[in-house]
Amino acid sequence: MLKKISILLFLLLTQFCVQGQITHKRTLKLMGSRFDITVVAKDTIQANQYIDLAVLEITRIEKLISSWDIKSQTSEINRNAGLKPVVVDKELFDLIQRSLSISKLTDGAFDISYASMDKIWKFDGSMKQMPSKTDIKASVEKVGYENVVLNSDNSSVFLKEKGMKIGFGAIGKGYAADKAKSLLKSKGVASGIINASGDMNTWGKQVSGDEWNVAITNPLDKAKAYALLPISNGAVVTSGNYEKHVTFNNKRYSHIIDPRTGYPSSGIISVTVFAPKAELADALATSVFVMGIDVGLNRVNQLQNIECIIIDDNGNLFTSNNIKIKSDD
Repeated sequence: MLKKISILLFLLLTQFCVQGQITHKRTLKLMGSRFDITVVAKDTIQANQYIDLAVLEITRIEKLISSWDIKSQTSEINRNAGLKPVVVDKELFDLIQRSLSISKLTDGAFDISYASMDKIWKFDGSMKQMPSKTDIKASVEKVGYENVVLNSDNSSVFLKEKGMKIGFGAIGKGYAADKAKSLLKSKGVASGIINASGDMNTWGKQVSGDEWNVAITNPLDKAKAYALLPISNGAVVTSGNYEKHVTFNNKRYSHIIDPRTGYPSSGIISVTVFAPKAELADALATSVFVMGIDVGLNRVNQLQNIECIIIDDNGNLFTSNNIKIKSDD
């Protein structure tokens, strides 16, 4: 339900060689999504070696957190919901712990137990009427981050209610991008970008010495950009609903569901969040969608080193306090 859709921002890259360095990009499918991995290296051979390392790391993360892989520790947690705690790797334990912290920060607008929701909303054109209030309420009965119990003494995770599930659809690709970036930096890659289907993580600069730049596009007219923004050693994530939505009684409902109520979000068509890490930007982009413009911006403005751009369903743009926009003219 919280699947990130479409890249609402695109990379402004120049492929050229300066002082013996090249910019090299590879596009591939990982974690069920498009990944664009870009590195600056001395030659294509070295660049491909680095990208291979990033792919291995992303694949490792997927095996750890995937709820589709029956052999993953996440699947083991879900199978034992309401039965017993499951001891997991410290890495997964820490990711779940951070996820619960974000849930508290966003008053449950972000919730990794969203995977427990009954999928009663369809965004493939097949829905002809809204689900009943009773069905909507029942769809989120098993959702509740408060019922995820962690034991730091043995790194165990317990879901209190039978039928509960956790999933990382709204944070997993951002986390994978962070880990791939960290690995490449540790191997001496001075500059690059991991773009995980719109979860973009950068470090260093282009071979020209310029910052990497992203263009914030208008979801209602992709040929136009609202702004051009530099990004260096940070992450930017865009979540959008302009492709997957339904309309009832002249009200547009997003595919991004509020895990607290079971109702789809409305009023916003895209949220872009800038943060030090893609994991946090990923979670907050979804959360702001659910919280709405006023509450979302207010929450972001209380956080250090976090910025946000929101576009409503009329094409109006709203920004957090410290966004500095330069026109893309």
